[in-house]
Amino acid sequence: MEPIMPLTVALIGCGKFADSHAEEIAKLNNGRLAAVCDAEPLMAEQLAVRYGVPRYFSGLDEMLSAVKPDVLHITTPPQSHLALAKCAMEAGCHVFVEKPVALNLADTRQLIAHAQQAGKKLTTGWRVNFDPPALLLERLVAEGAIGDPVHVESFYGYDLSGPYGAAILASKDHWVRRLPGQLFHNNIDHLLNKFPPFFGNRAPAIRAQAACFRTGGDGENDLQDELRILLSGGRVTGFANFSANAKPTAHTLTVYGTKQMVHVDYVCRTITFTAGPKLPSAIGRLLPPFGQAFEYFREGMRNVVRFAKSDYHFNAGLGCLIGRFYDSILNDTPPPIAYDDILWVGAVMEEVFQQACAPAGSRSGVC
Repeated sequence: MEPIMPLTVALIGCGKFADSHAEEIAKLNNGRLAAVCDAEPLMAEQLAVRYGVPRYFSGLDEMLSAVKPDVLHITTPPQSHLALAKCAMEAGCHVFVEKPVALNLADTRQLIAHAQQAGKKLTTGWRVNFDPPALLLERLVAEGAIGDPVHVESFYGYDLSGPYGAAILASKDHWVRRLPGQLFHNNIDHLLNKFPPFFGNRAPAIRAQAACFRTGGDGENDLQDELRILLSGGRVTGFANFSANAKPTAHTLTVYGTKQMVHVDYVCRTITFTAGPKLPSAIGRLLPPFGQAFEYFREGMRNVVRFAKSDYHFNAGLGCLIGRFYDSILNDTPPPIAYDDILWVGAVMEEVFQQACAPAGSRSGVC
């Protein structure tokens, strides 16, 4: 059997996160980054030099015509995703589009429909769902380790004190502020994409509330930076919490089941279980902390082993997701993220923004 030739890959949008895509593609055997593109030619050239990419361009049409890639990665702001993805699919490309997929649910539906009509595959950057603890959680839930899920809590912290956050705070014209959900819109995919496995295709009842914890000193420049979402669907409920102010900046998931509770820490790459006392009286209450300590010791040692094998990377989930996407193209299997899950998250986001997100310039200083 002849070996399968790696896919020819191109990328448009040479900003900060494009480096992560280029770095992970370089580690794979089933894809080769052949060209990059950006409206700022210098940015495209610099990315190409950093990762040894043979060609760079300033226009998408020129790159698609010259390189004829099998896959296009789109790492531009979401306002451009729909048009760029449709153009790429019409040129024969499968598309990896960074989150959020599009500006609204209607555009997301249109993009998925376009991919299906063109016979092309589409996926998006839910990278953390493919990190080692997330994949382990998926297997354990499927095996019934926690019993039937009862309640799910997802927390996503965002650091506004860094250079990227400072740029958003400094300018009311920043592209993030022009999104329907502003700061939330660019981030809460990571908050909400944990819920579909537990809610299925059920449309949940939603209650959302946002607030401005910090203010910029004038009404127009205030930014909503705290978001709470209650979800209810069938026998499962959920709570989603976005915070740009709580410290330390965390990213966690807790699933409460009929057998036991499981907690995933995506920053520390740990997955731990909490079970009730198994012995009576005071002894039963005395022992569980030691069991919990052992859970963390076991996870710490597992991460040490990964580190020793050079397998403890910040973007491990992104590399796994890209690799699985390429495999789905080469083997003509379903893409790694189900379209129904993408639409579920898109529908929840749209309802959340309608309930909780006031247009820029319409808020008072206290929100």
